[in-house]
Amino acid sequence: MASTGHKHPNYMAIFWYLAILTVVEIAVIFMPIGKLTIGVLLCALAVTKAALVAMYFMHLRFETRTLGMIAVTPLVIATLLVFVLLPDGFAVVKKTVGVKAATTEPAKH
Repeated sequence: MASTGHKHPNYMAIFWYLAILTVVEIAVIFMPIGKLTIGVLLCALAVTKAALVAMYFMHLRFETRTLGMIAVTPLVIATLLVFVLLPDGFAVVKKTVGVKAATTEPAKH
């Protein structure tokens, strides 16, 4: 049997790290903090979990740096697309709020 050149990761340890991060995510939801803070914390925990899965279960930890960069590229593109579309989303919300405000005002004669 040929040697792969790297030590096999402890998959059970990674599983327990992922389980602990999931419990932390559930705890964050019930914390008495602002919605924005909860959202940021949940996103950070999700990215951490995704990185663990990619590094160990997809074996990117043991690949060359070039292959790792190829794997990270879609994440960068998706992040850029979100930031490009945010202004449009805010414009729709602002317009919707303006329409609702206009319909709830009493008619002026």
